[in-house]
Amino acid sequence: MAPSAPPPCRAAERAARCRRPWRLLALGLLSASSVLAAAPGAGAMSREEKRRLGNQVLEMFDHAYSNYMEHAYPADELMPLTCRGRVRGQEPSRGDVDDALGKFSLTLIDTLDTLVVLNKTKEFEEAVKKVIKDVNLDNDIVVSVFETNIRVLGGLLGGHSVAIMLKEKGEYMQWYNGELLHMAKELGYKLLPAFNTTSGLPYPRVNLKFGVRHPEARTGTETDTCTACAGTLILEFAALSRFTGTSIFEEYARKALDFIWEKRQRSSNLVGVTINIHTGDWVRKDSGVGAGIDSYYEYLLKAYVLLGDDSFLERFNTHYDAIMRYISQPPLLLDVHIHKPMLNARTWMDSLLAFFPGLQVLKGDIRPAIETHEMLYQVIKKHNFLPEAFTTDFRVHWAQHPLRPEFAESTYFLYKATGDPYYLEVGKTLIENLNKYARVPCGFAAMKDVRTGSHEDRMDSFFLAEMFKYLYLLFADKEDMIFDIEDYIFTTEAHLLPLWLSTTNQTTSKKNTTTEYTELDDSNFDWTCPNTQILFPNDPMFAQSIREPLKNVVDKSCPRGISRAEESLGSGPKPPLRARDFMASNPEHLEILKKMGVSLIHLKDGRVQLVQHAVQAASSLDAEDGLRFMQEMIELSSQQQKEQQLPPRAVQIVSHPFFGRVVLTAGPAQFGMDLSKHKAGTRGFVATIKPYNGCSEITNPEAVKDKIALMQRGQCMFAEKARNIQKAGAIGGIVIDDNEGSSSDTAPLFQMAGDGKNTDDITIPMLFLFNKEGNIILDAIREYEAVEVLLSDKAKDRDLEMENMDQKLTENDSHKQNSEEAASGPQDVGAASEEPEEGESSDVADPGSLSPANADSASVPTSHQDSYVPGTEEAGAPEPACTSGDNQPQEQKTETEADSKVNWDNKVTPMESILADWNEDIEAFEMMEKDEL
Repeated sequence: MAPSAPPPCRAAERAARCRRPWRLLALGLLSASSVLAAAPGAGAMSREEKRRLGNQVLEMFDHAYSNYMEHAYPADELMPLTCRGRVRGQEPSRGDVDDALGKFSLTLIDTLDTLVVLNKTKEFEEAVKKVIKDVNLDNDIVVSVFETNIRVLGGLLGGHSVAIMLKEKGEYMQWYNGELLHMAKELGYKLLPAFNTTSGLPYPRVNLKFGVRHPEARTGTETDTCTACAGTLILEFAALSRFTGTSIFEEYARKALDFIWEKRQRSSNLVGVTINIHTGDWVRKDSGVGAGIDSYYEYLLKAYVLLGDDSFLERFNTHYDAIMRYISQPPLLLDVHIHKPMLNARTWMDSLLAFFPGLQVLKGDIRPAIETHEMLYQVIKKHNFLPEAFTTDFRVHWAQHPLRPEFAESTYFLYKATGDPYYLEVGKTLIENLNKYARVPCGFAAMKDVRTGSHEDRMDSFFLAEMFKYLYLLFADKEDMIFDIEDYIFTTEAHLLPLWLSTTNQTTSKKNTTTEYTELDDSNFDWTCPNTQILFPNDPMFAQSIREPLKNVVDKSCPRGISRAEESLGSGPKPPLRARDFMASNPEHLEILKKMGVSLIHLKDGRVQLVQHAVQAASSLDAEDGLRFMQEMIELSSQQQKEQQLPPRAVQIVSHPFFGRVVLTAGPAQFGMDLSKHKAGTRGFVATIKPYNGCSEITNPEAVKDKIALMQRGQCMFAEKARNIQKAGAIGGIVIDDNEGSSSDTAPLFQMAGDGKNTDDITIPMLFLFNKEGNIILDAIREYEAVEVLLSDKAKDRDLEMENMDQKLTENDSHKQNSEEAASGPQDVGAASEEPEEGESSDVADPGSLSPANADSASVPTSHQDSYVPGTEEAGAPEPACTSGDNQPQEQKTETEADSKVNWDNKVTPMESILADWNEDIEAFEMMEKDEL
């Protein structure tokens, strides 16, 4: 057992000065903070407002945590739309996402130290007892080494860290005897078989019961892993070694980091996204600070802070210099090729890079942190959330948002570093958006599409582990905490590891060989913590002056980021031709293509086809430029094809007791009313037609007239169904899939095509719902008979007026106790929850995902191997600024993992219980509105 109190510090002075970075940020920047707080127009937030927002964060956490415990535990995660637990093997597989689930009550373990940060010590004590009593780590299941390390091992270690702290204080956890640490050590040994490679890089997956090479392991055949997957182990593994005195864990993690460092691209000092775990060859040679690499950089700097090894700081500084030289194109962070870092590898950014401004704060590089954070905030203000990926002109590339916490993390660190109240207002916006758009009766639901407001039946464990932790700390004062948060370092999952581990059970490492590989420029390095007196000039408007030029960057301009080659136009060679700039009518461009070995073929329909032959290029460098140009052109062509696809539509249930809180993403039709041009949409009560397939004359026209008709897919063309219901007087139609159990959770977006004839005669809107979403409407009809829906291009604000009127009618029947309990919640009156039932995919339809038994036709895009560009007159047109056409999210895997041994209870909540929760929420909002008035 590790000592319960930190021993005397014996580490080198150089490292020791950085071992309390949060105290540095919170207290050492008082001069900068006070200056900023006094800035004109800064509008410092009152103490009362900060406390109110902190209490609101507590209420939001309670809502998420209590629903997980009530409806999901002991399952790994909560499905907040259907109010049940997600048990692997019992739900359709989501591909690699499910590798985080190991039937070890993931959310509870991931939330342990959050409970203590939020001063919920009694709940923490109960949670620890549940983990010790109920959690089994010896399951025959294949899990991600990376996710299990940061979430489960990190969660157990974070729980142990705060447990011994509470025990030492003398009030709570007096019975605790290191049980969480024993579980962490057991799990550590179960992860070690993954490191059985010649390189020391771990396999990406391991079987908790059988390891990797065992015949029953069902893993161990992989050859590749991501850089972050192999390079985000050192904090947890080193902490486990320091806590237990067993050095093997830290040794394995160090070996993996050493190998990645050795394999970096020597001329650029960058690393790729994916590496072969046996040979060390880079499989994906693009490099950035987002998905696949992100936490590798984070752990190099934090390993130095926690462990005091100079080599980690030297490596981080080397990489950071390369990042700022090649990847950083303020305010953008764009991936580049590791072998040719002057060239961008793609034209979009993923949301995981939102952590980077926070890391820059720890580095002490504040200006670029402010710039990138502000750019991200502007994207959030446009879409309410940060899309999973967005283009350099800030259009949606992947529309999902799984409630990621990285932006909140950077907001917290920037506030700690600057004291600027602006970041409190940013945090307030995050709280309001979560309550308004993601809150549902059984928790908070991930956004399936930020453009339509539709939800996904998903609440990841990191939402509880990180989001509420950072938001609460953002608004908390020191006296609000029961312990000193600055005595700990955050892991990438925001778990707390005590800084005194740096001097406990130290592992002897080999001589620092970092400088063996390259000559380093010490002028680029900070060997100690940054001087807090000069992080900001003596200018009260410094931070605001950095943000101001970016205020309208999303709405009024579409910067693509200027490459270093473009910056040097005046003094150096011309930059390579970019696909986005190519004009088929430009003779100079055609000459450049020829030099790169690219041939242009004019087609009869006016288009041009491009083909590259590397052997025909003028030089190897020109051939490489040509390959990059073709890759860009293929991506650009694919993007244009996707933008021709119709975006998803929304079906919103607006009648009592839903009032717009249920939003279903629907597939559009390529005929009938274009809802994107009718912003008000079509609103009406629904009615089931006879015959239900809608393939012949409707026999109950009196029930359908002036209603939105519900019908089943199959047996005839979609257009024929539309004509039949239109003839019967329907004002719109919803086609429900006849494939039992089909759901937008696992199937791509489905578009209804015409019948090959002229469909101008169809004037009503037609939408498509998968079976699971359609049943939500059918269940509502059985429960309430009169169900009104709104068909629109995207979800509208819920009907607060009707909701309040309904509440006044039922107020006398409400239980006084429930009203008082609801009124005690600290939510804003404007933080109304919006409740969809299912998240929808905005992918285009895949022929393999649709039943061939039906006669309905679907619009399926054709995949082209060649890259096409428009004809001369199209190619020469300027790029539109910030157009509304957005790329569609990537298709997800639908492989199902069967597990015949699952015996966990699948808690299904009846409609009555869900509606009772809704009524309580509505009462709470009503009471809070009265209190505010």
